[in-house]
Amino acid sequence: MSAVVNGKRIDWIERRLVIRSLQQTKVAEAGLQARMKKTQAALEALNEHKRGKTHFQEVEPLRQAAEAIVKKHRLEGLLNLSYEEPVKERPLQHYGKRPAGIRVEREVRLHIEVDEEAVNKTRRRFGWRVYATNQPAEQLSLTQAVLAYRDEYLIERGFGRLKGKPLSLTPMYLQNDAHATGLIRLLTIGLRVLTLLEFTVRRRLAAENEKLAGLYAGNPKRSTARPTTESMLRAFRGVALTVITVGKQIQRHLTPLSNLQRQILRLLDFPLHIYTRLAADYGGPS
Repeated sequence: MSAVVNGKRIDWIERRLVIRSLQQTKVAEAGLQARMKKTQAALEALNEHKRGKTHFQEVEPLRQAAEAIVKKHRLEGLLNLSYEEPVKERPLQHYGKRPAGIRVEREVRLHIEVDEEAVNKTRRRFGWRVYATNQPAEQLSLTQAVLAYRDEYLIERGFGRLKGKPLSLTPMYLQNDAHATGLIRLLTIGLRVLTLLEFTVRRRLAAENEKLAGLYAGNPKRSTARPTTESMLRAFRGVALTVITVGKQIQRHLTPLSNLQRQILRLLDFPLHIYTRLAADYGGPS
């Protein structure tokens, strides 16, 4: 491989690693099967004649509705759709002022057929990945390279945290490069704190074979063994320290901790007094 950087040609040797993840293949096949089943049911429903349901009398509207369903479930090219428009003639007898005659009735129907060859071809592509590295095999084996790429999401997640809440690296309105560099370094420290808190709690839960419940709004019984730092910080919303000064006396009131908040502090090995001491009465203005 070669490239030109700042007018200088750089050459290097690059290895291409072609692997297949059996777990990803299994998940992808299950997803495809679920989409196929759901799509076929939705297409079959287009043929139903029910009160209050749209009854297609022309092929083109039925075709548009069917193709929209296939596209929605990302199954283009995997299903063969055909349409028929049989015409029925029903004799009408003379009744009152209505003369005898023949009524022409049209019924548009959709036929669905799975293209097995296309489906099998799609399945054969599931789970394959191509990795690239300039490290020789003596320094980075195939197994080591695969494990390194599998951990790549951790790095990407860190950058996502920097750009999102609670760090919010962007937007940034700093004109001085030194200030921008300082801000990034400061927020990077915050990122390390978020990562460390998360790692500590997850490791402790794994060691105790427990899960943490109460982090999900509207679903207090839902538990997880892999809580995020952001969700644990949200659990402390509403905690407030109220300070009232009367003359030379200071009265402090601190919101009592819930069982969930106490459990988070325990998992982090934080002593409870680092919180309760905030309410201590120091006897004078601070």
